[in-house]
Amino acid sequence: MKYVIAIIQPHKLDAVMKELEDKEIHLKTVSNVLGCGRQKGRTEVYRGVKEAGNLIKKVKLEIGVNEKFLEQTIAAIVKGAKTGNIGDGKIFVMDLDEVVRIRTEERGGVAIG
Repeated sequence: MKYVIAIIQPHKLDAVMKELEDKEIHLKTVSNVLGCGRQKGRTEVYRGVKEAGNLIKKVKLEIGVNEKFLEQTIAAIVKGAKTGNIGDGKIFVMDLDEVVRIRTEERGGVAIG
């Protein structure tokens, strides 16, 4: 099992969600976050409005997947989020030791779905 964390531009969320749904990746958590990377808070245009400062608005997706869904999850995120410009984001993949579905108390890969 793997835990995928992706940091993407807010305006790319709908495209990423569509790509994930097309690949039948349904279990996701989405949060609005602030951060900076290589652009170091440089001015960025978001929906026609310039934003400046040390922290830039981003969206964080958290997805637990079984091994067989890992590569298609990564591919879906890249396809939906990529613009080719600085600030497209990052994907982090970590091992996921345990998952418990609270309702049924199922554990492991079956709890992911």
